[in-house]
Amino acid sequence: MPSTSKSRPENQAPPEIYYNESEAEKYTTNTRVMKVQAELTSRVIELLNLPADMSGYLLDIGSGSGLSMDVAADEGHVIVGMDISSAMLDVAIEREVEGDCALGDMGQGLPFRAGTFDGVISVSALQWLCNADKRSHHPPKRLLRFFTTLYSCMRQGTRAVFQLYPQDPKQMELISKQAVRAGFMNVAVVVDFPNSTKAKKIFLSMTCGDVDLNRPMPSALGEASTSGKREQAVYMRARTSAMRKSGKGVKNSREWIIAKKERNKRQNKEVRENTRFTGRKRKTRFN
Repeated sequence: MPSTSKSRPENQAPPEIYYNESEAEKYTTNTRVMKVQAELTSRVIELLNLPADMSGYLLDIGSGSGLSMDVAADEGHVIVGMDISSAMLDVAIEREVEGDCALGDMGQGLPFRAGTFDGVISVSALQWLCNADKRSHHPPKRLLRFFTTLYSCMRQGTRAVFQLYPQDPKQMELISKQAVRAGFMNVAVVVDFPNSTKAKKIFLSMTCGDVDLNRPMPSALGEASTSGKREQAVYMRARTSAMRKSGKGVKNSREWIIAKKERNKRQNKEVRENTRFTGRKRKTRFN
């Protein structure tokens, strides 16, 4: 996404207007958008650095059509999504995403109980708070309100990670400053592929209180794509191994499918009964 110019979504209209029905449709029909969103979400969850065998209760800020929520659920987490666009949330509900969806403006604060979440993720949403779309909007105050209520609803020792597109260094400095004012610790910027125009991605990490020093946050991915892939592969292998040992299963395994069906049952969704064929790999046959 360009760092300047009118092409940036946040410079065109307020989020609840920009993400209308036609824009929301892209998140279910545009395979490139879906692929990028999934990759960014996986990276944000990786940077949360949760224990490999932990199924966390996560909050997704700016959850939109629920693509990130699906990724989090597939990795074994329970997820709650919040977004300001009713059109995007309508798509999420129509897609029957796993987890609960809440409509709200993060700049007005979060409505969740204290100490609720084990981690917070966000993809391409935080920079919207730097805009004054209405006369009543004052970006520093809205950011502080957001971070103060976010801090309150997180458990001590947990982490929040935001993937964002800051317009300039001053914007990033403002966001970081307000996070610190709200009480967050270890506020740090992680930049993947800093020397690449297309692959460069910026993440902001912060912790609610101190974190376990034995679980340092994964480092930024370097310019060499092979190095980045290797680091991610090691992380995924470790997580996969831990999930197998915990009995939760990895994606598309029999254990994973059964667990997903149980979650759907709890949400009063229609689910087929398990059989001896559930989760069995089927060979491709050609006539």
